[in-house]
Amino acid sequence: MNREQISRIAHADHPIKSPLDDASVDRLLNLSLPRGDERVLDLGCGTGEWLLRALATRPHLLAEGVDISGGALEDARRAANDRGVADRLVLHHREAEGFVSAQPFDLVLSVGSSHAFGGLLPTLAAARRHLAPGGRVLIGEGFWSRAPSPEAVEMLGDFADLATTVDRVVADGWTPIHGHVSTRHELDEYEWACWGSLASWALDHPEDPDGEEALSMATIRRTEWLRVYRDTWGFLSLVLRRTPREWQDLGCY
Repeated sequence: MNREQISRIAHADHPIKSPLDDASVDRLLNLSLPRGDERVLDLGCGTGEWLLRALATRPHLLAEGVDISGGALEDARRAANDRGVADRLVLHHREAEGFVSAQPFDLVLSVGSSHAFGGLLPTLAAARRHLAPGGRVLIGEGFWSRAPSPEAVEMLGDFADLATTVDRVVADGWTPIHGHVSTRHELDEYEWACWGSLASWALDHPEDPDGEEALSMATIRRTEWLRVYRDTWGFLSLVLRRTPREWQDLGCY
């Protein structure tokens, strides 16, 4: 099975591909879209779930998504048609890092996609290029809630702790206007949903040539979560605005 197939099955019961529950997603969107008629860009949109939820509740919103996965974008198009929002959604099949738009956006979001840009600060640099004056950025990033093992770092990446992560964002010229640290319930629910969905698919398809591999993958990933990073990894979502340059120069931030 390729990575895209695994991801599609694993997220069948958790379409937001980050450890956030529905209430947290709604709250983050409400704080990111105060008017309801914004132009929104999702860099690394996948199946477009963030955009679809925003469009479904804001009839004057316009949205664009960028992703390298053609299969995920096809899923997004089908879902947009099903929800009646396809006329306000534009999808681009390409690498998010090289995406160019003639118009800026009021909200740029990239939740759990910083690996596509090479890290948190490069992701913010990409968002900055697309942001309209006064616009907002919604970003989600992992952090270490306590000192990780070398195995955890090798598995998930070289994250910082929570305070250092926020400090880096502020030093880069951004002001957090809201933040959400995923709860233990959200973190656990996400992992159980992903590897449970993959395991269920395998058990429901015993004759499928990929069934055994899917079950093995679910078992491996569940064990890695429980034994390697469950007690050390966290997830932070931030709503950001640009800090005025003159305030940065004065050392206010």
